[in-house]
Amino acid sequence: MTQEQRQQDLPLAGKSTDLPLAGLRVIEFTHMVMGPTCGMVLGDLGAEVIKVEPLTGDNTRKLLGSGAGFYPMFNRNKLSLALDIKHPKGLEIVLKLLAGADVFSENFKSGAMERLGLGHDALTALNPRLIYVSHKGFLPGPYEHRTALDEVVQMMGGLAYMTGRPGDPLRAGSSVNDIMGGLFGAIGVLAALQQRHVTGRGQPVQSALFENNVFLVAQHMMQFAVTGKPAAPMPERISAWGIYDVFTVRDGEQIFLAVVSDTQWALFCEAFGLAELRADARLASNNDRVRARDWLIPALRERLAPRPAAEIAAVFEAQGLPFAPITRPEQLMEDPHLLATGGLAPLTLPDGRETRVPLLPLSLDGRRLGLREQPPALGQHNHRLLAELGYSETDITALIAEGVLA
Repeated sequence: MTQEQRQQDLPLAGKSTDLPLAGLRVIEFTHMVMGPTCGMVLGDLGAEVIKVEPLTGDNTRKLLGSGAGFYPMFNRNKLSLALDIKHPKGLEIVLKLLAGADVFSENFKSGAMERLGLGHDALTALNPRLIYVSHKGFLPGPYEHRTALDEVVQMMGGLAYMTGRPGDPLRAGSSVNDIMGGLFGAIGVLAALQQRHVTGRGQPVQSALFENNVFLVAQHMMQFAVTGKPAAPMPERISAWGIYDVFTVRDGEQIFLAVVSDTQWALFCEAFGLAELRADARLASNNDRVRARDWLIPALRERLAPRPAAEIAAVFEAQGLPFAPITRPEQLMEDPHLLATGGLAPLTLPDGRETRVPLLPLSLDGRRLGLREQPPALGQHNHRLLAELGYSETDITALIAEGVLA
């Protein structure tokens, strides 16, 4: 079935014909965060993403602690097909899907797909238009045999060094490489789709955790190239701005305040009655204020400490100065801006509870990209997808009895 036929045949419930990737079919063999992020992006943009899972399901369905949010976050707008890919009949079903698919996405160790009969060469012979995107720890080279995780590449790629204090490397507070690596995988797919319009053929696409991490710290690499001095970890860095700090104020509340230009300095001093600092020749320019930080910041902390955080925030907002409350992730569920702008969408967790989930941080034609499909139950779409391939209910029942389908 072609992309155009699938677009015409989309069910009315969840119809996405007005989305950019409507009619595009993605077959996803992914787990954890990186690969699922790529599929989530393509799905949010309108593609039909079929998540092929083992009979026991994606392991992230069962994770605890910091992994408990992986499955519901990164598997929306997908269909679930649960089967035994090692069974010849399971492989046959997947190959039938791939024969008419546009994208194949995987994030397993090198060689795993080849052993299953799903390597790039085999699938290109089956479907020359197929775009084959792989999400790896490392791009081909000396490290490609290593097992990588987000935290591994943060440590070896300089990000943990830059995030922590000297002698105390610290991973970033999110799966930044997994998520961003998935985004680059999706970008690669979009580029390959555009080129396919010209060539009529698909191509392999790869993204990788380590190279993604290097891209994230590239600004610090270039800082060394420009200055000849190694970048200091962020907590110990020489700030580019005179005021760019977290302040503890009344009742122990904290607030981040920034004054990053001479115009902002004048507004800040006037708003907070700091005429003597405004007139101090040692603080005339931003660079002067950077050089004076060792005494300027303690002085400002003392002057601001008696004020409530809300009062300071109100002044900064009125003056158009940058500021931020110190917010915990769970508090964002009730963020007034996100609620007012549609940045959070209703989502049903696998256990049936209702919550909200952040959408992609972009809009198209003034519209946010919402949910058409909730994170699927294991094998939720087995019958629908196999019926589309021509399997009868009798066939499907027999496959379940043989242990091919969940």
